[in-house]
Amino acid sequence: MKSTADKREREKRMVSEMIALYCRKKHHTKTGLCPECAELEAYARMRSDKCPFMETKTFCSNCKVHCYKPVMREKIREVMRFSGPRMLFSHPVMAISHVIESKKEKKRLEESR
Repeated sequence: MKSTADKREREKRMVSEMIALYCRKKHHTKTGLCPECAELEAYARMRSDKCPFMETKTFCSNCKVHCYKPVMREKIREVMRFSGPRMLFSHPVMAISHVIESKKEKKRLEESR
């Protein structure tokens, strides 16, 4: 069984990679993040650090409580929609692991209802 800290770090790493990919492609940054994407990454990491449900969920998309402010939630959705499919090319192992883990979690949640 993976520890809560490991899950939290994996989720933060995934979000950071997705935001970085988005920023490179959409905002044409060469190194680092633009201020808008840096703010989103800091916000996403902070929300993950404060998540009380980390033990019982895999990713925010599977959570019953959405703790993001509406503006930030829309921004992260845009990033996820753009970066999700492209992660297969830049980080294939991470992307496939994420999909498998998400599917398992959704199935587990449906069975518990």
